[in-house]
Amino acid sequence: MQAATIDTPWYNEPLVIGLSAFDLGLAAVVALASYVAMLTALRVARATSLRLSSHGDLHGAGSAAGVIAEILGGTSQRLMLLTALLIGVGTLHLAEPWSNRVSHLWFLTLMLQFALWANRAVTLGLGRYFKRHAGDGGPARASSTLLSWALRTALWAVAALAVLSNVGVNITAFVASLGIGGVAIALAVQNILGDLFASLSIAVDKPFEVGDAIGVGAVSGNVEYVGLKTTRIRSVDGEQVVMGNAALLKQTVSNYKRMATRRVVLSFGVTYDTTPEQMEAIPALSRSLIEADERVRFGRAHFKNFGDSALNFEVVYTVLSPDYDLFMDLQQKFNLQLMRELKQIGVAFAFPSRTVYLAGEAQPALAGQSAPVPLPAARNHPSSATPAAQAPI
Repeated sequence: MQAATIDTPWYNEPLVIGLSAFDLGLAAVVALASYVAMLTALRVARATSLRLSSHGDLHGAGSAAGVIAEILGGTSQRLMLLTALLIGVGTLHLAEPWSNRVSHLWFLTLMLQFALWANRAVTLGLGRYFKRHAGDGGPARASSTLLSWALRTALWAVAALAVLSNVGVNITAFVASLGIGGVAIALAVQNILGDLFASLSIAVDKPFEVGDAIGVGAVSGNVEYVGLKTTRIRSVDGEQVVMGNAALLKQTVSNYKRMATRRVVLSFGVTYDTTPEQMEAIPALSRSLIEADERVRFGRAHFKNFGDSALNFEVVYTVLSPDYDLFMDLQQKFNLQLMRELKQIGVAFAFPSRTVYLAGEAQPALAGQSAPVPLPAARNHPSSATPAAQAPI
């Protein structure tokens, strides 16, 4: 008796590379469902991030949520569709060559999408950072652009090497070449790169800005321009001084525009014939002169030390304004008032002088006299004669 043959349904018959219509239809349904699910999840995630950014602060979680929302907004729809198709293809039982190709395509798709997200994150992150710390200055924008370009170039280079390595290409030579080339380029343009990163530091850290009055070494003046390589300063003498950014930041920079007050140390000396009573009156006199002006805060006034030709005083006060012209006006005012007050109490300012006492005389010779001085009597030891009285042999 002959056995009955069972006919295979048409949808299970092989059509393409051993796959039936049922298999292909199932893969299409899975791919479509995956695409819809990914699209829905992306929209929900982006909407949630936008809602968090609108209710959060500008520098904390709200800012991070806003960046995430913008990064998700850069998701490639084509790569999402390709990912959905690959999910559908994953339900098929493919032969070995096709299975390897699908796995390589999976890696390429995911790497491209992550690279796009990272590229967008670098651009948005640097833009927000420079906008928050460096304002809208030209050097800041240029530095942000250059740094963004460098980071994105490195990002895509790494992504390309990863893709090549996944498909079986030996990238050892490429990595070595990139390393040697990078070292050679860095050595060739190290001065330019130093000035470039110095301009980036100036833009972000803001030790000074255009219009500030600064002092750098022997140069003092107003900042006119801060570029990628140089900073230009209009000195107090009128000429324009051009300094490299790297060389400028290696020195101590004094920013006079950011001064709130000016501390002044006034030093003067009086003659040694001033009496102790007069000496005691000078600190109180100096204090009264300074406290009479509301634009000044008195610090201290003291008899400082015994000098070679003067009894030295030191008076410290603070001008409650950074204006240099006001500082000079007040200093001139106090100097003139001090001269008048000391003259009234009979105290004279000292000047560099020397008193010479002669052997055998009761009175000292006046300083500055150049008349011949009689020599003292000869002694047993020649070395006992004063240097002024020694005669050439």
